[in-house]
Amino acid sequence: MEKVIVICGPTASGKTGLSIELAKKIKGEIVSCDSMQIYQEMDIGTAKPTEEEKQGIEHYLLDFVSPEERYSVADYKRDAKKAIKEILQKGKIPIVVGGTGLYVDSLIYEIEYPNIEFDEEYRKELEKRVEEEGLETLYQEAKKIDPEAIQKISQNDEKRILRILEIYHATGKTKTEQEIESRKKPVEYDYHVYALKWDREILYERINKRVDQMIEQGLIEEVRKILKKHKKFPTAMQGLGYKEVVEYLEGSITKEEMIEKIKMETRRYAKRQMTWFRKNKQTIWLDGQADKQSNMDIIIENMSI
Repeated sequence: MEKVIVICGPTASGKTGLSIELAKKIKGEIVSCDSMQIYQEMDIGTAKPTEEEKQGIEHYLLDFVSPEERYSVADYKRDAKKAIKEILQKGKIPIVVGGTGLYVDSLIYEIEYPNIEFDEEYRKELEKRVEEEGLETLYQEAKKIDPEAIQKISQNDEKRILRILEIYHATGKTKTEQEIESRKKPVEYDYHVYALKWDREILYERINKRVDQMIEQGLIEEVRKILKKHKKFPTAMQGLGYKEVVEYLEGSITKEEMIEKIKMETRRYAKRQMTWFRKNKQTIWLDGQADKQSNMDIIIENMSI
């Protein structure tokens, strides 16, 4: 079985830098595993690596979906598998890199997510209810339907709360039941999963600093341009940083409130990511505060490359 490296961990933990250095050393190529970096035009708020940062390393599944399109976990799994196969055919080592736990699990556990036909009218009805009744009501409904799935998400995560309700509405089965049924397929590759662990306070400082940098780099202008160019955003504008800037541009919060809200929500997201990756028993934890070389040595030794 061919080996595939997976480097995951919370936002702002240094996954990009480590993976690029590793790829240079072991003749690897990178498959992004980030549910927001897939979108075109959304560069600053997703911390998408620049051409300079990539240092000539081939990256897959970055910057290829319009902000107007829906892109599912099933879509990701199909595209990631195709990219992994392509890299292996070149005689190189695939390195899957990112913080989207659902995307990671779809690969390492070979989870089959059926492409559910979504009812647009039902989605509009749910969105209307969020506006009129508040998200908390729908959160409680989702909790009754699928208590296991709801444990893994935040009470503010509108996208995933609605997803639980939509799956149940479309199939009569819960998201958890769907996942149990879908894990029956044998795993295609030998996935070696690594995650970067940080002292919480230091990680939070890194997150705060990154948000400040994003604002300086022009995040507000990036969002303004996207809103001007596109008419609908099924998922894209729900992304961290983007929805808060939209609130600011609509005048519902001040610039200072927007910045603080992005920092707070990003810290909360990082905490949920850590919880998610801890439940993957095969994860080998790397010290985020250690130098890149030490962590690369651990990966190379463990992989017997």
